[in-house]
Amino acid sequence: MKRLDENQVGGDHYYKKKITPWEIIDMLNLDFYEGSALKYLLRYRDKNGIQDLEKLKHYVDKMAERFEKEKK
Repeated sequence: MKRLDENQVGGDHYYKKKITPWEIIDMLNLDFYEGSALKYLLRYRDKNGIQDLEKLKHYVDKMAERFEKEKK
């Protein structure tokens, strides 16, 4: 039986990399926003181009908003 991280749904764009987003997210214990931003950063060239970069920007903006609230 394959492990879940060995079965990518919707393409093979992550398996073109030496390490998958899941592995990095788990290794660094990233939260949802950080993990999502990483995912879009790592796949934009192989999947959805500008659309993925826009999604990346959206998550980074959310992270910045949250960071600012935490600083206050």
